[in-house]
Amino acid sequence: MRRLHLTLRALVIVAVILGLLWVGYALLRQRPQDLPWTRLDLSQPVGLFTGRKLAALTGDRAQCLALLDRAGIAYTAMKPGGGEGQCDYADAVRLKAEKDMIALSPAGVAPSCPVVAALRVWEWQVVQPAAQRLFGQPVRSITHFGSYSCRRMYGRSQGDFSEHATADAIDVAGFVLADGHRISVVGDWKGEGKDAAFLRDVRDGACDLFSTVLSPDYNAAHRDHFHLDQAERGATGWRACR
Repeated sequence: MRRLHLTLRALVIVAVILGLLWVGYALLRQRPQDLPWTRLDLSQPVGLFTGRKLAALTGDRAQCLALLDRAGIAYTAMKPGGGEGQCDYADAVRLKAEKDMIALSPAGVAPSCPVVAALRVWEWQVVQPAAQRLFGQPVRSITHFGSYSCRRMYGRSQGDFSEHATADAIDVAGFVLADGHRISVVGDWKGEGKDAAFLRDVRDGACDLFSTVLSPDYNAAHRDHFHLDQAERGATGWRACR
């Protein structure tokens, strides 16, 4: 028993030391986004806890809208709507057209505020850098299959409701570059050129920002889109990236 207590004590000491080293490392690098207790800033590079902080905005409409305001994101906050119970939502946001910002097509989509916040960070930190690196030009618009849909997962008659039922998800189908070149998930995911490399880069980057990212690598139902959602699973909940 004494040996067990000494072992546990040693493990606690090691954990504390590692924690202090991690905090010191983040502070020395001036990367507060790598610490779990710092305030989320949408203008900062993606950190170790950015995705969890974005997901934690679910249920805190005021804080989420304040973050959009601080980041200078133009939007219209929608009135609460949807159906009853599992299909009710209160934090939908519609992005306004802005010069030099990626447009969503169709433009009328209104995902939840945490999804919109993650989309803008994804644009700034992942999508546009990948487009410039591979194509030497920016993305002009993102095509999608919608956000809100009062339904269960995969449209089944039973089982868990989809994150789409509360507008907490969006299905991205493709991208249009500044010169009009189109990149689609269904047409280019299996390729080996720049279009396929771009799709994999932006999929992988999305995994740091959304609770769930599902692509054609997951199953046939996602052969033509990326499913991005901000499912609320708690500060240490599991995250999906396929």
